[in-house]
Amino acid sequence: MSNVLVAYFSASGVTKDVAERIAGENGYDVFEIVPEEIYTPADLDWTDKDSRSTKEMNDKSFRPPIVETCDVSAYDTVVIGFPVWWYTAPSIINTFIESVDLKGKTIKAFCTSGGSGIDKCVNDLQASYPELDFSKGMRFMGDVTKAKEWIENE
Repeated sequence: MSNVLVAYFSASGVTKDVAERIAGENGYDVFEIVPEEIYTPADLDWTDKDSRSTKEMNDKSFRPPIVETCDVSAYDTVVIGFPVWWYTAPSIINTFIESVDLKGKTIKAFCTSGGSGIDKCVNDLQASYPELDFSKGMRFMGDVTKAKEWIENE
């Protein structure tokens, strides 16, 4: 077991690919955050005000149920990856954070996005969980060569 866990949520496979490459290339453990109800393309239609993802993101208290959680006690660093939804982390990330004990851990968030950055995501998470230690985040658009340095040295 490594000292780093890469936990990720991926709706379309992009974040999964990035997370698995980061973990695989650096010898980190990996955990997929899986919703109890998988998101369909219609659920992800951000232009539809009645789509599942739009409704979830508009309700700040909503926590989409996840299939399972994991034990993070053996890790010093937990890397959390996700696509950017509505300029922030999807609410399923809150579900994961609230299902594990991250106190005392270094938390690194990364996003996959063609346009939105990670800073607002990290700021929102830090504001929601002030007792946790969120470090500077990173956006990946395919190239993960800087992941190890970011995770282990920054």
